[in-house]
Amino acid sequence: MKLVPAVTAVSVLLVLSAGLSAMQYGRQQYYSYGGMVPSEFYWSRLQYTSGYASGSSFGYRSRGGSWSRDYPKADNDCLIALRRLTRIHSPSALNVTDLASDHLFDYPWIYAVDVNTWTFTEEEAKRLHDYLLKGGFLMVDDFHGTDDWQHFMAGMRQVLPDRPVEDLKDNDEIYHVLYDINEKFQIPSEVYVNTGRTYEKDGYVPLWRAIRDDHGRIMVAICANMHLGDAWEWADTPEYPEKFSGLAFRIVLNYITYSMTH
Repeated sequence: MKLVPAVTAVSVLLVLSAGLSAMQYGRQQYYSYGGMVPSEFYWSRLQYTSGYASGSSFGYRSRGGSWSRDYPKADNDCLIALRRLTRIHSPSALNVTDLASDHLFDYPWIYAVDVNTWTFTEEEAKRLHDYLLKGGFLMVDDFHGTDDWQHFMAGMRQVLPDRPVEDLKDNDEIYHVLYDINEKFQIPSEVYVNTGRTYEKDGYVPLWRAIRDDHGRIMVAICANMHLGDAWEWADTPEYPEKFSGLAFRIVLNYITYSMTH
């Protein structure tokens, strides 16, 4: 895959600002099941049934559930950056995918948030397991602290019960496939604007982790104790520091590029 030369994070923000007018037609424009337009890459958001939050049991899967946090603006900002900064063919609109969908295996890359609340049936866990082992890539984001990690892993162990979780090193290939990312730091939510606090709950230390297949390919990229989705969504807000949004965009573009080339 041939990519255009990397540009600075500041340029990313200028691109996103220029694209804001394209996002003014309403949320429904980006809500799609199955790629309507033939595309090499679909930005796919995972829809799941929520079963836990803040210590209370509940269950919902509808629009507005935990899976849809920051959607569609955060996702659309990333898609704009992807189109402008790489040559990955991605003309399709945003996509929301369900594990039961026949289109699941058409998508090389899936993004999921609030994964401390996800729950799976046995069939759903098997479908996600098969998707990952057949070459799919899952990026998880926006969960914080010890309790959230335990609930995330409860779901992940349904899917990949025997796969170890590892901490990614700075020299890992995924951090050098497009941008050379030699410094990583905690990427906070918009709460930082009013509080100056980069962490939530007891998630004081950012966790850059992964699960690999038997060949060493990363199947699941884990961004814990961070909120990259907010960094994308707030990139055009002067009060939110560029250093956070700049890193968040470089991370996700590297992850997408890795998923498309491995």
